[in-house]
Amino acid sequence: MKKNLIFAAVAVLAFAFAASAQKSADFSGTWTLDVSRSKASMPLPPQTLTITQDAASITVVQTTKRPDVPPPTSPADSSAAGAPPAGGRMGGRGGMGFGDGTTTYTLDGKEAKSEIQGRMGAMQVSTKALLSGSTLDITRTMSTPMGDRTSTEKWTLGSDGTLTIESSRPTRGGGTDSVTRVFNKGK
Repeated sequence: MKKNLIFAAVAVLAFAFAASAQKSADFSGTWTLDVSRSKASMPLPPQTLTITQDAASITVVQTTKRPDVPPPTSPADSSAAGAPPAGGRMGGRGGMGFGDGTTTYTLDGKEAKSEIQGRMGAMQVSTKALLSGSTLDITRTMSTPMGDRTSTEKWTLGSDGTLTIESSRPTRGGGTDSVTRVFNKGK
C-alpha cells in the first residue's frame, strides 16, 4: 500500500513537471514574408508583421507593400489585370491577413466582439484566439448582409525559425480560399 502511494505521488509530480515544462510559443519579433515558400491562389505582396506578446495577449502590426499602381480613372480601367480597385487597395482579403493595421488578440479562447466598417456598412465581428502549446488558433466570424462568414488562422513556429500562418475563408461561390504564409524572423 505504501509503495502504491509513493508511486502515485511520484507520477503526479512527474505529470505536473511535464505540464509546466510545455512552454507556450512566443511569436514576438519582426517577421518578413518569404514569398517563395508561401502558397496562395494569387501573388502575395511583401509583408512584415511586428508582433508583441505577453501572457494574456498578442498584438500584431501588419504592413503590406503594395504595388504603386494609380487608381483607375474610369470604371472600365478597373478591370485591367493587376490593377487595384479604386483607392489603391488590393481589396477584399482583410480576413486572410492582407489588411494593414494593428490587431490585438486575447489568448484565452474567449470571444471578443468588435465592429468594422465595410462597403455595405457596419459589420459585427466575433474573434476567438487560443494559444495552446506551440500553436495559436484564431477564428473570426463576420456578420455580413449575405450571412455569417467564418475564417480561421493557425499559427505555428517551425524548428527552422519560421512562422507559418495557414488561413482559410469561405469564398462567394461557396468554396474555400486557403493561403499559407511563411515568415522569416528578422535579426
